[in-house]
Amino acid sequence: MNRSLYMVRFLLGLTLMSTFVSCSDSSESGSSVFFGGEIVNPTSDYVVLYHNDSYVDSVKLDDKNHFSFNLNNIEDGLYHFDHAPELQYVYLSQGDSLLARLNTVEFDESLVFSGTGSEINNFLIEIFLATEKEEPIIKRYYSLDPEGFSKKIDSLHALKIKQLEELSTDNLLSTKVLAMAEASIDYNTYINKEKYPFYHKKETGEETIHELGDDFYGYRKRIDFNNKDLTYFRPYFDFMKWHFGNMSYMICLEDCSTDKKPVSDRLHFNKHKLALVDSLVNQTELRDILFRNVAVDYLLREHNPSKEATIFIDKFKSLSTNEEHKEEIELLYNGIKNLQPNTTLPDIMVKNFNNEEVSLKDLANKRKSTVFYFWTADQKRHFINVNKHIITLEEKYPHYNFVGINLRTSHSQWKQLMDEYKLDKNKQFYGENFKELQMAMIIDGLNKCVIAKDTVVVDGFANLFTSL
Repeated sequence: MNRSLYMVRFLLGLTLMSTFVSCSDSSESGSSVFFGGEIVNPTSDYVVLYHNDSYVDSVKLDDKNHFSFNLNNIEDGLYHFDHAPELQYVYLSQGDSLLARLNTVEFDESLVFSGTGSEINNFLIEIFLATEKEEPIIKRYYSLDPEGFSKKIDSLHALKIKQLEELSTDNLLSTKVLAMAEASIDYNTYINKEKYPFYHKKETGEETIHELGDDFYGYRKRIDFNNKDLTYFRPYFDFMKWHFGNMSYMICLEDCSTDKKPVSDRLHFNKHKLALVDSLVNQTELRDILFRNVAVDYLLREHNPSKEATIFIDKFKSLSTNEEHKEEIELLYNGIKNLQPNTTLPDIMVKNFNNEEVSLKDLANKRKSTVFYFWTADQKRHFINVNKHIITLEEKYPHYNFVGINLRTSHSQWKQLMDEYKLDKNKQFYGENFKELQMAMIIDGLNKCVIAKDTVVVDGFANLFTSL
């Protein structure tokens, strides 16, 4: 970790610790865990704690915006805490007395930990932020040849490993904690390697995938496809998605094409991915969430009901053991079928500025075509760009009615943003039930929009920036 950044976090931690000094008593038994802290500019009344995808506990902020969890006999490992609409990881071990402080204006950048267990958590957040900062730099590296790219990526990896070695020298870290720290470095590096052949082709304009040396994917020999501790860790899971996508592409290129061009059929390609996951991953939870990811990716990219889609869903169901995932895929497919041209708009309720429920059908203008678009407070730049774009579209297409639906934002924050940006209260609505809206309107990205004439769908899979 950068020494100056470490000192800033250390000093902030001391300040925070002084306000929670009594919390250290909670870990005397060694089997309990205290996790608390302060949230500046809260966007919700609660902090919710999860382990993997399972709910653990929730607490309400007090009048000073402080929160605290007292946890007994919990499993050591990676958790995440949710302060809607944001979330971040926290690593908890028996006997920890951990404090967090953050400002929602810059959620990740402001997050600082102090107390017992703070070392690994501050390290994880530093690696997270460093990885984000490196993205535009690495993008420039993709035009390099494989050897040059590897040298650049390996150099960045080595710097982070050195930081971890310094951390482990100064602090007594358990084997499990060290493994998590190493994973945060390794898998982000491996993702870039998996991306390379495709991004290199795009950046250079080469017609075929660049030939790679035997050692380019040398790290693959060390991959653990069944690490239960990492199953819900974003870098690990993102690596798995890229890896199986890469492998499927290359296998298909080698075995299924006659002219060294991949088969373009999405069903064919995603069958490869299902088969690879089935053959290489034994850990049930990881298998299931990878199967789910493949199914969601296929349906959202294809979004056309067909006999082939039904066959694919049946194959997914035969492999997955997760009943909730199976139900989710059914809902997704039904949502896709219900958004085809000439179907009726879903019967979904949203709220107006006066907190009154109104249906999407009632919002569809009887005389104009209606464009339903979506935004969220946690994507502020996107929100600002969308508002500017809507003003342009309203001028260009006066015969269209534009209706904004807010997602994953507290009701109070939504109202505040409405006033701050002087949005038309008659054209903005609050989507309280995100999951219901997501499935009914197939919201797979914030540029998604749905175009309707009266209450009849014209284009259920339009893009706000390219379809109009």
